[in-house]
Amino acid sequence: MDVAAQNGDQLRNELVKVSAEYEGMPGDIARGRELARRFLARVRAAQGLPVSDRATDLVQLVVSELLTNACKYAPGPSLVDLELAEDRVEVTVWDSDPVLPVAESTDPGRIGRHGLEIVMAVCQSFEVHREPVGKRMRAAVRLADA
Repeated sequence: MDVAAQNGDQLRNELVKVSAEYEGMPGDIARGRELARRFLARVRAAQGLPVSDRATDLVQLVVSELLTNACKYAPGPSLVDLELAEDRVEVTVWDSDPVLPVAESTDPGRIGRHGLEIVMAVCQSFEVHREPVGKRMRAAVRLADA
C-alpha cells in the first residue's frame, strides 16, 4: 500500500475514533470534554453527518460524568474512547476500579452523586462490564435530535 493510501486510511480512522489517556490530574475532565467537542466537530465537518448542538452538549456531559467518576474513585489511569457508530457516538471509559457503579434512587435532596443517573437519562444505551483489570463503561448518544 502506498503512503497516500495509508494516510487516507489513518485519516478515516481518526475521523471515526479517538482515544485519550488521563491520570486523574486537575484539568483532565475539561480535557475530556474538549476531546469530545473536537471529535464531533471533525465528524460534522469531514463526514458531513448531522451532529446537533444538543448531541455535542450531551456527549461532553457524558464524558465529563464518566471521567469524573474514574478520576475520583479509581486509582491509576483511565482511558476514554469516542467512536462513531452509524447514527451515534459511543463513549467508552475504562478505569482500574473493578467495582461496578450503581445508580442511586432519585433523591432531589441529595447533594452530588447524580452523575450515573444523568448519564442513564440522556443516553440511548448504557452498559458496564468488568474487565480483567477494572471496568469498562459504554454509553451511546445519538448524533441528531429525534
